[in-house]
Amino acid sequence: MAVEIEVVTIAHAIQQSVAPVFLLAGIGGILNVLTNRLARIIDRSRSLHHRLESLSTERGVAVHEELAMLTRRARVVHRSIGFSTTSALLVCVVIAMLFISAVMEWNSSLVVAALFVFAMVFLIFALTGFLREIQLATRIMLNGP
Repeated sequence: MAVEIEVVTIAHAIQQSVAPVFLLAGIGGILNVLTNRLARIIDRSRSLHHRLESLSTERGVAVHEELAMLTRRARVVHRSIGFSTTSALLVCVVIAMLFISAVMEWNSSLVVAALFVFAMVFLIFALTGFLREIQLATRIMLNGP
């Protein structure tokens, strides 16, 4: 009989822990988008660096300005990746805490709530950085040549 109670307890713990996994999948999608944007920024930067040697001084100034903007965008994306990764790690800790607290019959509601709030704050920072990078990327197109 005691074995059945333990299995039921573990099954309940797994059910509780699975819900945040969907959040983790969403954060993974955001990380995928951010790393792809960073890769495109790096590719464009490398391309401009290779062309820079053969350009005239006038055109070289414009390329240096674009490289400065690419550097700025890369920094914003880099920070967003860090915030997203931290958020994902906190969600993983939340999942572990939910599972451990259910199995050990320990009330960890305050710890889990605090970790979840921190995970959301880091996710908000990451999404804000993503929005900022999009604004920087489209600034040139919107302002014209």
